[in-house]
Amino acid sequence: MPDRRLTRQISLGDERTGIVKIGGDAPVAVQTMTTSFTHDVESSVAEINRLHAAGADVIRVAVPEKKDTEALPEILARTRVPIVADVHFHFKRALEAVDAGIHKIRLNPGNISDRGQVEAVIDACKDRGIPIRIGVNEGSIIERRDKQMRAKELGQFFSEHRHGQMLALMIAKLEEYLDIFHAKDFYDLAISAKSMDTMLTVDAYTEISKRFDYPLHLGVTHAGPKETGCIRSVTALGSLLQQGIGDTIRISYASDPIHEVEDGNELLFCLGLRERVGAELIACPTCGRLQVDLFELVQEVKRTLQDEIVVPMKVAVMGCVVNGPGEAEGADVAVFAGNQRGIIYVQGQKVANVPENEILDRLRKECQDFEKRVLSGESKLGEKTVDIIPPDPIGDLGSGIEKIRAGLVEKPTIGRT
Repeated sequence: MPDRRLTRQISLGDERTGIVKIGGDAPVAVQTMTTSFTHDVESSVAEINRLHAAGADVIRVAVPEKKDTEALPEILARTRVPIVADVHFHFKRALEAVDAGIHKIRLNPGNISDRGQVEAVIDACKDRGIPIRIGVNEGSIIERRDKQMRAKELGQFFSEHRHGQMLALMIAKLEEYLDIFHAKDFYDLAISAKSMDTMLTVDAYTEISKRFDYPLHLGVTHAGPKETGCIRSVTALGSLLQQGIGDTIRISYASDPIHEVEDGNELLFCLGLRERVGAELIACPTCGRLQVDLFELVQEVKRTLQDEIVVPMKVAVMGCVVNGPGEAEGADVAVFAGNQRGIIYVQGQKVANVPENEILDRLRKECQDFEKRVLSGESKLGEKTVDIIPPDPIGDLGSGIEKIRAGLVEKPTIGRT
């Protein structure tokens, strides 16, 4: 992993929520946004607490109306995670959110362009020590009310880059907006420049990272449903993080934001930017050799372990004995399935051979027992190189003797010449 790009550092939160640092040498933070109406206090509190429990470091809420900012004091009192107020069009919502005790403000240069209004927000945040994120989105940065003005605006910029005009426009808007903050001696900022286009997002952040030293909030806007949004977001964010660019991320879905949190954390786990919590589940890609309902088994194992295991053990669920041993090499706990049976290993040692309907319960037990040994110091993750010998599909799995005797299948010649 390349060295992280060094940026300024901002802090948000308080003694009650804990302080989350963004930028500098702080770890990459995971953000998401609620889908409930903020003025619906009970729904908002429940959703925020659920997202925080799932691993969200920072949570943003929409405050389009005064009744939303009026709900903030109670929401803040009943939650334990830094909260950002998302402000569009009405600068007074930002002032009200600051008075309510919000931890951060998000402004969009494309929606609040009046300098006096922006300065009022800056003064309020400066007095309270509240950071601001300047969020530039492709969809709102261009003047869309007048097509002639839009054409004129775009015509001022040119580049041979594939996204030249849009990149130049994003950078110019950020520079123009930042001038207001600099004139007020306000530098407690984070910036973002999102697009629905994956490659434009990568290009925009790459270019912006060369020009500004503020922490960057990464995201692909309007990414779509989870099925496609996952690919768009991970492609862009993974590429940028691999270059050391990015201080906080949000994976955006038109879906339950719990998935944004889960996938954001998984991305950081995979890139080595966050220490994994809980089991890392690996499974074979499946093929016509399956002799158990692997699809359902994998989902059941996932649901079970995510609620019960906190140690970052590797758990492998393999559908046959052909590639399973090799693919599960190094797994702390593994199961290889055969003819409606499963053989379970713990760090390379075979511990059980059970029928299919007992695989889940026995696998859970072995994971729980292994976790206890790790926590007590009796066992260690990655303590030894696991060398799993493939089980004999005739003997251990008990799936072929009768068929061979009946002449229904040929006797295998494994290890024979």
